[in-house]
Amino acid sequence: MERAKAVLLKERKKRLELGHPWVYASEIARIDGDASPGELVDVVNHQGRYLATGYWNPKSQITVRIVSYKAIEAMDEAFFRERFLQCKQHRERFVDGNDCRLVYGEADFLPGLTVDRFNDVLVVQLLTLGMDVRRQEIVSALLHTFNPTGIYERSDVSVRLLEGLEERTGALYGECPPIVDIRENGLLLEVDIAEGQKTGYFFDQRENRASIAPLMKGWGARSGIRLEERPADEAVLDGSSAPGSKDSDSLVDAAGVYVASKSIVQVPVNANGKVVTFPYWDGANVLECFAHTGSFTLHACQYGAKKVTCLDVSEHAIETARRNVARNGFDDRVEFVVADAFDYLRTQAKGLEERTERSKVEGGKVDTSKPLSGAGRTWDVVILDPPAFAKTKGAVPSAIRGYKDINLHGMKLVNEGGYLVTASCSYHMRPDLFLETIQAAAVDAGKTLRLIEWRAAGKDHPQILGVNEGHYLKFGIFEVRSR
Repeated sequence: MERAKAVLLKERKKRLELGHPWVYASEIARIDGDASPGELVDVVNHQGRYLATGYWNPKSQITVRIVSYKAIEAMDEAFFRERFLQCKQHRERFVDGNDCRLVYGEADFLPGLTVDRFNDVLVVQLLTLGMDVRRQEIVSALLHTFNPTGIYERSDVSVRLLEGLEERTGALYGECPPIVDIRENGLLLEVDIAEGQKTGYFFDQRENRASIAPLMKGWGARSGIRLEERPADEAVLDGSSAPGSKDSDSLVDAAGVYVASKSIVQVPVNANGKVVTFPYWDGANVLECFAHTGSFTLHACQYGAKKVTCLDVSEHAIETARRNVARNGFDDRVEFVVADAFDYLRTQAKGLEERTERSKVEGGKVDTSKPLSGAGRTWDVVILDPPAFAKTKGAVPSAIRGYKDINLHGMKLVNEGGYLVTASCSYHMRPDLFLETIQAAAVDAGKTLRLIEWRAAGKDHPQILGVNEGHYLKFGIFEVRSR
């Protein structure tokens, strides 16, 4: 029996020929033949020339989602095994570690399917009718390819409603504990696969979280701390033996401090010449807003931060962050704040303004008649990783205001020459628009920003050129200076 064909309009834009895997209802002239919703159809141009094969759903504005540019027999278990093997090979080549995004929808030529691996448990999202009707084939192929102990479904996303589907969650196979431990960049984290956001964790920022490492050290001099050579028997840190008390004539101790010889060592001393015993004396003071489960906080501590303020509006998220911090041994360097990030940033910025106004009196004396709110803190590094502000094109103007607000107040709280780390996961907030918004915030804040690094999602989130919807994550590191 010949497969049904979706015949495209002559006057449409040639999006499909340029590699985009979506065919909208407005691009289709007619369907020739019979096909049930979710079944495969061949897509042809107005002259009948074959272009691609995809599954169709007449209830969705994205009526056909392409799965192949060559004719295929079926989307059966063998099909999924082949695609999953390609996904596995890609992650084995580019991802260091077991925990990652295994299947990334259109970018892995499996539109409507997302699979994340947390330790030995897979969490899947079936976002479309074409994938939903093939859940058994998908589960069987996942078991064959990845051999997990459990498969859990998190199809509790509103986009399913656009496909005529209800939201679904629950175990599809095996043992699926609600809390699963994973490792990322050497850190131990817990993931709530049952109640956490999306599939439970955001793998797309893995490489970006690691990229903050250079920002976490090199701040001791601002506190008047310097390295000074001392006899080893006089330089005892934390009650332990001197770092130079080894046999080698030239060493670097465990903290990375250069040891000149076994009798003379370099140790940190303060302005009064006293040895500084705190091991993170050279570390940054860091503020992480929209912390979720504290992933940037953990990385900051691992890379040597002196103190981190971990902030999120959700008490549940902060409790998870607190446990993650404890299991990695960073308790003594992290303070937790449950607050709205917008309000917190504004309050701290207002406190700075109060202090400035308080000092504006003749003779340089402080005007103590003006009370202080207790706010006005600053940090060496401020990290802003908010949820998506623009989930639709119509929400972009509001999103611009939101991004400008948090970045403007965030950069005001960065110590001179410190760093603003900022991100946007809103697809509709295009990269150039995001940069323009940050620049506008810098102008209003009286700051000059120097772009140090500009990144996107990690290698387990590949991008297909021509599919702008996959280019959603923007991540920048900026040096902040006053004008």
